[in-house]
Amino acid sequence: MRTAFGQEFDVPDGYLNTASIGVPPVAVGEAVAGAVRDWRRGAVGAGDFDDPVARARAAFAALVGVGPERVAIGASASALVGLVAASLPDGARVLVPAGEFTSTTWPFAAQAGRGVTVTEVELGELGERAAGFDLVATSVVQSADGRIADVDALRAARARGTRVMLDATQSVGWLPADLGWADAVVASAYKWLLSPRGAAWMAVHPDLDLVPHLANWYAADDPWARAYGLPMHLAPDARALDTSPAWYCHVGAGVALPWLAGLDRAAVHAHCTGLADAFRAGLGMPPAGSAIVAVRRPDAAERLAAAGIAASSRAGAARVSFHLYNTEADVAAAVAALH
Repeated sequence: MRTAFGQEFDVPDGYLNTASIGVPPVAVGEAVAGAVRDWRRGAVGAGDFDDPVARARAAFAALVGVGPERVAIGASASALVGLVAASLPDGARVLVPAGEFTSTTWPFAAQAGRGVTVTEVELGELGERAAGFDLVATSVVQSADGRIADVDALRAARARGTRVMLDATQSVGWLPADLGWADAVVASAYKWLLSPRGAAWMAVHPDLDLVPHLANWYAADDPWARAYGLPMHLAPDARALDTSPAWYCHVGAGVALPWLAGLDRAAVHAHCTGLADAFRAGLGMPPAGSAIVAVRRPDAAERLAAAGIAASSRAGAARVSFHLYNTEADVAAAVAALH
């Protein structure tokens, strides 16, 4: 058992795989287990889940720098990105970084039948190339190797008239950044937000009009009074884009996200990137200021696995990632494995 930032974690030594699956605090796991136990006993009602949904929504809003009325809930990042893609006009031009995670790009590529085009450029070129496009879609932090997008350049591009959609799945929870200026900011729960898979959020700028293609009872102005019949009465804010929540996922998120939102974000950032840069230094790599590190060495993934280090293989490299529960001992073990 480890203690970090006021929470206990039942995480094994050498777990450096948060970029794939985050390990929840014990309190989060217990909240989900308790809710499942109540379900098994028939001691829960559907309305009981409204409170954790609201708590997680408000905390996500705080983490990205918006009000909760601007946040919609969904089940995955790609489904929320799909709402943005489906709302683009015919013939829209979309700019993305080469090698981007497909959940961020394929929803736009799927609109090719309407004349939507998607162009790939190097990550560092997004800001300077944005003027020739209707929308830029990118992850804040690249899943494959931890590179960080130039958010200031993208913000400047938006000020010049190009829409910007950000996938913060690999950044929110360790990288402090005010993203409220972007047209849309999406993130999934199960990585750095340490919540069960099946919950996701999207912060929507008031200037962005999205069609609620997935309109349902939970997106109503009064969900419990609008379950049947027409006409449609959608919520007046981003809740109009909600899909019905995966209850037990939001139970976990309703504990994890408020805790994360209440932490000293500078301290969180320093902890995660400090460990990652110490790991990089141990391998003779320069610092990068990212919590995700890609190691492009022969047999790196095999060496880490043999040493009991939990990591991933992504885009031809071994990927390690450092979160709140990691320690200098994890760094030392991973460096030793690769030496």
